[in-house]
Amino acid sequence: MIGSTVIGVVDEKLRALIRIAVAASSNAPRREMVAWIDTAFNGGLVLPRRQIAELGLVEESSAEAVLADGQIVELETFACFLDWFGNSYETQIVANDGEYALLGTMLLDGRRLEVDYAMKTVAVS
Repeated sequence: MIGSTVIGVVDEKLRALIRIAVAASSNAPRREMVAWIDTAFNGGLVLPRRQIAELGLVEESSAEAVLADGQIVELETFACFLDWFGNSYETQIVANDGEYALLGTMLLDGRRLEVDYAMKTVAVS
């Protein structure tokens, strides 16, 4: 993060990636991880199950979701603390089996997202 801008990169597979910091509780050490900005996901944050286990997150409940193909699924949700633009707040995250955390448009609301594929840069401000 530079000032009030989160800086990231576009990788070789054309994914817009930024670093985020999360923890299991408000006073636990933060763990930095790479998140893939997913503008097709209108939620907040999805974490891979392996990162959930490493952080020791506690399962809270489940939530029904509609996937891009219209399929309705039940997803596990966990409590998590996320540092975002100088604030730390408790949020629910969803588990998946992917490689990267996914950061959705709920966290981009009110922000400016710039992805420059020519320069391979990402900025959220």
